Amino acid sequence: MPNKKEFPPPLSLKKILGPSFIILALGLGSGEVILWPYLVSNYGLGIAWGAILGITFQFFINMEIERYALVKGESVFVGIAKIFKWSTYWFIFSTFIGFGLPGIIAASAKVLATILGIANFKWVAIAMLIFIGIILSAGKTVYGMMERVTKTILMIGVPFIFILALVLSTRMDWSTLAQGVVGIGNNFWGLPAGIALATFFAAFAYSGAGGNLNLTQSIYIKEKGYGMGKYSQKIAGLFGKKGVVQKIKLSGENFDVTDENISRFKLWWKAINTEHLLVFWLIGTLSMLFLMILAYSTTFGLDSNAEGINFVINEGLVIGQRVWPIVGTLFLLAVSIMLFQTQLGIMDSTSRIMAENIAISKLRTNPNKDINLSKIYFIFVWAQITFGVILFLCNLYEPKTLIILGAVINAFAMFVHVGLVTWLNHKSLPKVFQPNLFRKIAIAIIFIFFGFFSALVLLEKLGILNINI
Repeated sequence: MPNKKEFPPPLSLKKILGPSFIILALGLGSGEVILWPYLVSNYGLGIAWGAILGITFQFFINMEIERYALVKGESVFVGIAKIFKWSTYWFIFSTFIGFGLPGIIAASAKVLATILGIANFKWVAIAMLIFIGIILSAGKTVYGMMERVTKTILMIGVPFIFILALVLSTRMDWSTLAQGVVGIGNNFWGLPAGIALATFFAAFAYSGAGGNLNLTQSIYIKEKGYGMGKYSQKIAGLFGKKGVVQKIKLSGENFDVTDENISRFKLWWKAINTEHLLVFWLIGTLSMLFLMILAYSTTFGLDSNAEGINFVINEGLVIGQRVWPIVGTLFLLAVSIMLFQTQLGIMDSTSRIMAENIAISKLRTNPNKDINLSKIYFIFVWAQITFGVILFLCNLYEPKTLIILGAVINAFAMFVHVGLVTWLNHKSLPKVFQPNLFRKIAIAIIFIFFGFFSALVLLEKLGILNINI
């Protein structure tokens, strides 16, 4: 019987801040910066309720993912593979299909190219992808580098957006937003006529991270040292000490279910809920609302909004006209940087997912095999970059189309992983650490919601069902 570890005492809220910043940044460039403001610029603020409901759903999803890693000290991928052996192949496939399309970096490049006056933004996008590879490869540990970069960008970019929204919006705009939060729009309730169901569902799924990216929360909190994750190791940078091969044990550690350890778990659980609520849910919700009201007050009703991500360019022009031209340019630069940060985070998270699942698959056939997780991680990083470059060279780079397609795929992936994680926690965790009745009901509703809408969108795309809103 292997030696059991002590369940670590809880850390202060200040010391556990970090993982939620990363997963928040993963959503800023997709749903928050692009899809919800795009919908608002075309249909108004009456759809704001969808953004809040979407990020609330993701809060509950993420906390169940964190629950497993907190108790087990291993990622949910390791746990799920113990029950469903086929899951490793599913996670590799669905992650690459969902996030291999470089729509977000294409959007970032298009905005930056507009600032620089470059007509063909694909070369900017290619340069950005390569720069991402260099950033991820250069840190001493990947997690530490990601946390530092993410916090810096969020702490600068988000307040700047907030100030712009406050300066440019009117009292009537805020009244309209308040109505939209409860689903009241201009001559509609809930959803406006003519809105594409796939686009709305894509924005809903990206109210936060979306797709399999939610599952990397278990890896990030493990590497941050939450609970039993204290005993795990971190992925080292590509340019670490020469001659040193980092080999990581993926499985977690066990502990005795004693009154003391139960008490420590409850304190940890309260702390990580608070951290995720304040950072992911609160800052994420405010970010979406401010970005939506900014889009509404500057671009609502403009004819060219529906063309790709032109509404972002329109926002910059209007901001420059109503304040100073330099402020409009700074807004576009902030958007481009936030989108770049999102692609950086996605590249890191997806590479972690695929690398870990490759390692799990190899260890299943040979438990004593040495696995260099860092090496596999960087192979996936540069493979994704190469794939993105090839798509750009083949002129496949329309940002909005790529983002919506990826989001719809990822919404179905969320339906699958919500079910898998729920079953994992039920089968693997002692009853005292399992979710209470309220959380179980919330997760059941979320599971049914994503399953139902995934089926509707699929049937609509196949031409089997004609949905008119």
